[in-house]
Amino acid sequence: MTAYEPPGDPGAGTDPAPGPGPAGYDAVVLAGGAARRLGGADKPGLRVGGRALLDRVLAACAGARTTVVVAGPRPTARPVTWAREDPPGGGPLAALAAGLRHTTAEYVVVLSADLPFLGEPTVARLLSALAASEADGVLLTDADGRDQPLVAAYRASAVRRELAALAREREEGTDLTGMPLRRLTGALRLTRVPDAVASFDCDTWDDIATARARIREHGHVLDEWISAAKDELGIDLDVDTGLLLDLARDAAHGVARPAAPLTTFLVGYVAGRAGGGPEAVAEAARKAAALAQRWADEATDARPDA
Repeated sequence: MTAYEPPGDPGAGTDPAPGPGPAGYDAVVLAGGAARRLGGADKPGLRVGGRALLDRVLAACAGARTTVVVAGPRPTARPVTWAREDPPGGGPLAALAAGLRHTTAEYVVVLSADLPFLGEPTVARLLSALAASEADGVLLTDADGRDQPLVAAYRASAVRRELAALAREREEGTDLTGMPLRRLTGALRLTRVPDAVASFDCDTWDDIATARARIREHGHVLDEWISAAKDELGIDLDVDTGLLLDLARDAAHGVARPAAPLTTFLVGYVAGRAGGGPEAVAEAARKAAALAQRWADEATDARPDA
């Protein structure tokens, strides 16, 4: 487990992202560990906020051209390429090498599959920092200042170079089984970005409980719920949730409480018929909000009709 500190929004990092990352990157997600401190549980499949940990990480790197998951195949919220180290269970270095074989981009984001608070802004921050530097990689550090090499962006050419050098040290010249990840990171020029929230990983049941409690806190629960619902329903649409919440409030107060969910449903239906998209939702919500306001005005207007 990396230490967890509550300040900050999940996945948002502690500082603003310096700008958009490189135009193209690949991602390698390592999801084949033994999870010994979880009693051998299927860690990537454990749910936090109704979503599997693996799916949460895959959402964070949704912008990758190719996403490789190093593990046995399983259902996921979005398509990925599957890879496996040989033999299975060879450790993170061997798994990384297996995943890297399926990538072609110069920048590769390397992630573990147990990061409940990782989000796209953090991935963009890592890529931007890498593009703006001459380093071989940029990784997060946790609340205690420890390196987290499985929440990082690397130059693929540098990683391939060092993996080949490490493999040559072995008698057969190809086997990386059992080598610690620090053998790789120790040979790379690295830049570090502190982020106590996004670097939080789930190694124990206490970590899982902490993550589940965190996303139910008042400041995060609605965003978490919307993200989970969009994944479950297969929706890739960013809308102004504040606008919809205001509409629901107006309908509940100006008409009746059951009007709130029914009105937002109708807005979604109309927006869908109009072709979908944030603009269609906003226009339908504007019309419905105006109607709710007229309804509320009538209830408080005691003047007789002229």
